[in-house]
Amino acid sequence: MPSSTLKSGEKVKILAEALPYIRRFHGKTIVIKYGGSAMKEENLKQSFARDVVLLKLVGMNPVIVHGGGPQIDDMLQRVGKKGEFIQGMRVTDTETMDVVEMVLGGLVNKNIVNLINHHGGHAVGLTGKDGSFIRAKKMQVQNRENIDEWIDIGQVGEIEGIDPALISLLDTRDFIPVIAPIGVGKDGESYNINADRVAGRLAEILNAEKLILLSNIPGVQGKDGGLLTGLTAKKVDELFSDGTIYGGMQPKIGSALEAVKNGVKSCHIIDGRVEHALLLEVLTDEGVGTLITEK
Repeated sequence: MPSSTLKSGEKVKILAEALPYIRRFHGKTIVIKYGGSAMKEENLKQSFARDVVLLKLVGMNPVIVHGGGPQIDDMLQRVGKKGEFIQGMRVTDTETMDVVEMVLGGLVNKNIVNLINHHGGHAVGLTGKDGSFIRAKKMQVQNRENIDEWIDIGQVGEIEGIDPALISLLDTRDFIPVIAPIGVGKDGESYNINADRVAGRLAEILNAEKLILLSNIPGVQGKDGGLLTGLTAKKVDELFSDGTIYGGMQPKIGSALEAVKNGVKSCHIIDGRVEHALLLEVLTDEGVGTLITEK
């Protein structure tokens, strides 16, 4: 409903509803994976940036990890390459890795930083190579049709460790970290890492209150297409086993599952196509999307 149509009493009610959540999450870290349509449509980009700034101003500590798959695909097309995926992971040869670094670490990262700063925040852009704070090794993918065979998907990384010191330092100065999911190997090589995995592991390391994953769907959907919420880790394991969760959703839900099993209080998979979805999830009684908890 447009704000101009709200009566004064309704506006006050909305603000009052937010108060206990502001109090509850004051000083808490919220890791947000930002991607999908929320990164492409102008109104959604603007609302996301304003939401992040508001969360920071009321005392929360948002940490942004962003994707950029469509932007990478666009750039690959310009250089005559086509993106290829295996089990939800982008096959990343040397030329593709150069494009990934240029797009994620440069264009996309700086656009997000500029947008947040434009709305009054103080954002700083990073990749995992800065200070070597995301250490990675080459990921091996098992062939599901032949379990004795491993598939080489190039410079795709598996996280070996994350040093939270750089993020903690930025937090002490009230900066908002904006992180591109690029890791560094022991010999200085670059690795493309799934952004959902980076967000999940970072949430664990930072002992985050919440992990929020913005997606292009309303949340986790059952086989009938209905929205599933209030899921426990055990239930999510069952959804993997019966094939409800498959394809590109596997890394996303898998990251959420690992996060709640390793100390993150809750994970929320929300629809990034909804304006101000972030505020609806964090500051209202209703919330949106799928909630996943350990128990």
